[in-house]
Amino acid sequence: MSQSSTLVLILLSLYSITFSEALKGGFSVEIIHRDSSKSPLHRPTETQFQRVANAVRRSMNRPHHFNRSSPKVNVTQNDGEYLISYSVGTPPFKVYGIADTGSDMIWLQCKPCETCYNQTTPIFDPSKSNTYKTLHSSSSTCKSVQDASKDGENCEYTIHYGDGSESHGDLSVETLTLDSTNGSSIQYPRTVIGCGRKNSGSFEGKGSGVVGLGRGPVSFISQLGSSIGGKFSYCFAPMSNTSSKLNFGDAAVVSGKGTVSTPIVSLDPIVFYYLTLEAFSVGNTKIEFSKSSSESNGEGNIIIDSGTTLTLLPDDIYSKLESAVAKEIELDRVEDPFKQLSLCYGSSFHDLKAPVIMAHFRGADVKLNAVNTFVEVEEGVVCLAFMSSEIGSIFGNLAQLNFLVGYDLEKKTVSFKPTDCTKQ
Repeated sequence: MSQSSTLVLILLSLYSITFSEALKGGFSVEIIHRDSSKSPLHRPTETQFQRVANAVRRSMNRPHHFNRSSPKVNVTQNDGEYLISYSVGTPPFKVYGIADTGSDMIWLQCKPCETCYNQTTPIFDPSKSNTYKTLHSSSSTCKSVQDASKDGENCEYTIHYGDGSESHGDLSVETLTLDSTNGSSIQYPRTVIGCGRKNSGSFEGKGSGVVGLGRGPVSFISQLGSSIGGKFSYCFAPMSNTSSKLNFGDAAVVSGKGTVSTPIVSLDPIVFYYLTLEAFSVGNTKIEFSKSSSESNGEGNIIIDSGTTLTLLPDDIYSKLESAVAKEIELDRVEDPFKQLSLCYGSSFHDLKAPVIMAHFRGADVKLNAVNTFVEVEEGVVCLAFMSSEIGSIFGNLAQLNFLVGYDLEKKTVSFKPTDCTKQ
């Protein structure tokens, strides 16, 4: 699309096409960064550097989302970084949800709301939709969803959050409508959604909920399933006000010169995309992941996630990586003014001359440039966009900038292709 095209999905499309027609050749939709001026979560009074500090804070909280030892799958709505606009119901009702590869359900706040967070945009009222239907507690779908109530007539879901918040409501089916980038709208009848009646905690603003792109049974990807060949991809642009794309089906295929692929490892909870990161290289220094640093003899030792800004690593791996990077940069170190990141320099990106960091995934060497590895936290201060974590390892979205990242659930691979995402 041209730069003058809107960054937000326009839901008053010129025409609609059926679900089956949309799948021919695949399709793409636009997604926007939460800090974009077009985002409903945008705060115009915040500076660029306050937004960076907030993203770092969200990254620090994000590992609780992936804690394997937790008996319940945790998601944190405020941690999400990219939003997708869609419509729910008949007639269509426009909402914004966080596009999250670390979540396994599509859910939104619904009326009547017993206890809901302060959503500043209108809340969906299912009684005004002709296509809304709650699922029975005895349905196979209800039985497949973790923490869904099997007692009573209606199937009720509960999602617990890493910060102690939760969402509770009716598991239902409804028509969802997305706008593709070719100007058409695409309808998905009988999509399983969570209609949240009790939502408490740290939620905020105009966002209505989450669009789960993970591997759970009722995630958006799982529901599309074989109809998209189990394929989706995205290309995150470096500038927050630049549109990014989320692709499905044949439009999501990642191939051609420079493409590398690594296996997806199946671990519990199955919702997350686990990869195996064998080592980092910085110049002539190689930092290997010890097998003891994760379960399954090192298999699936890192999660790739669209909803985390930074890349989080075990303490020992991070310490070695920081030392290796520091040896390659001949500048004086300074403190992060927000006291969140460890390795910082008083420099511009141009003068920093950041070393290339090579991420050695199993079968795939991914070359990380300065845009992937450093972030400007204050004018003239840049910091390494990695952080140590005691809970788990996450390959964040800064490390994925300017890569076409493709997920193929049939082949069980994630592919990376260096791409100028501003031109996608």
